Amino acid sequence: MRLRPIAALSAAAVSVLLLAGCAGSGDAESSPSPSGSSGAADACLIAASPGSDSDAVTVDEAGDTLSATVPSDLAFEQVERTVVTPGDGADLGVGDLVSAQYQVYDGASGELINDSTTTSASEDGRVPVLIDQTQLTMWVGAIECNPLGSTVVMTVPGSALGTEGSNYVVVARTFEELPTTATGQSVAPVEGMPEVALADDGEPTITVPDTAAPADLQIEVLKKGDGPTVAEGDQVTVQYKGVAWDTKEEFDSSWKRGAPAAFTTTGVYEGFGKAMVGQTVGSQVLVVMPPSMGDLNGALKGKTLVFVIDILGTQHAPTAATQ
Repeated sequence: MRLRPIAALSAAAVSVLLLAGCAGSGDAESSPSPSGSSGAADACLIAASPGSDSDAVTVDEAGDTLSATVPSDLAFEQVERTVVTPGDGADLGVGDLVSAQYQVYDGASGELINDSTTTSASEDGRVPVLIDQTQLTMWVGAIECNPLGSTVVMTVPGSALGTEGSNYVVVARTFEELPTTATGQSVAPVEGMPEVALADDGEPTITVPDTAAPADLQIEVLKKGDGPTVAEGDQVTVQYKGVAWDTKEEFDSSWKRGAPAAFTTTGVYEGFGKAMVGQTVGSQVLVVMPPSMGDLNGALKGKTLVFVIDILGTQHAPTAATQ
C-alpha cells in the first residue's frame, strides 16, 4: 500500500519546491521512507555552510515571532546556511519531529511571502516540522543538522530549485522535540472492533476479529489527546500501521520505517483522511474503512483496511489571505 504524501504545506507556491539542487528528492507518489537516523550530524540532507549572503541577513528573534531584514545586494551564488543563535539541544536529523517557526522571504524584494504562524494550529504560533528526506522543503533544509533550539538563516538561489531568477531567504527556529507516539488518555475499547495492543515503544499490534468486515466506515478513539484539532485540508504528522481485514496481515507501517510520516487529510485514502479530521493532537485512532474508501486501484483494491493512527501534530492549510 502506498499512502500519498504531499511535498509540503505552505502559503506560497515556493513551499513545494524541493532542494533538488542540493539533495535527492522523494517521489510524491510513494510513502515516505525516512532512514530513521535521528540526530545523525553526518547524515545531512544538504551540504550548506555559512557565507556572505546568509551572514548578511539580520534576524530579530525578540518576542513570539521572527522577523528578518534581507539586503538587496545578495549574490545568491550557492545555498548558504548560517546559525544565528545556536541551540543547546542535540543535532537534528532525519526522522526527528520538532516544533518550529519559519519564514520565507523573496530574495529580490525582501518581502515576506510565507510565515508559518499564519497556518499554526496552536496559540503559540508554532508548527510541527518533520525532518523527512522525501519531503525536503526549504525550512527542513534550514533546521536539519543544527542543534535543537537554534535560529538559522538559509539563502537559496533559484538555480538550486530549478526556478532561475527566483531566489529565497529562509529564517527558521526550533523549540522542542515533539512526542512520536500518542500521549492522550486511554478510552475504553468498542466491542466488535479490532483489538489493539501496544509495545513498550508504542508500536501497535492489531488483532482483527474472525467476523465479517463492517460495511461502513468505523472510527474509534483509543486515546484522546488535548492538542489542537485537525481540520479538513491540514497537514498531519502521524505514526500509523495498516492491516487488511481478510488476511489480517500488515501491509504498511511508519513504525517499520523508523519515523513518523506527514500527509494532508485530502492526500490519503478517503477513510484515512476522515479518521483524522476532527481529532485532537495526541490522540490515537482506530479506523476500519470499506473498500470504497480505501485502495481504489492498487494491490489492496476491494479490501477492507484497518489502521491505527497516532496523531502527533497538525498544521492548517493556508487561507486566501495568507497565499
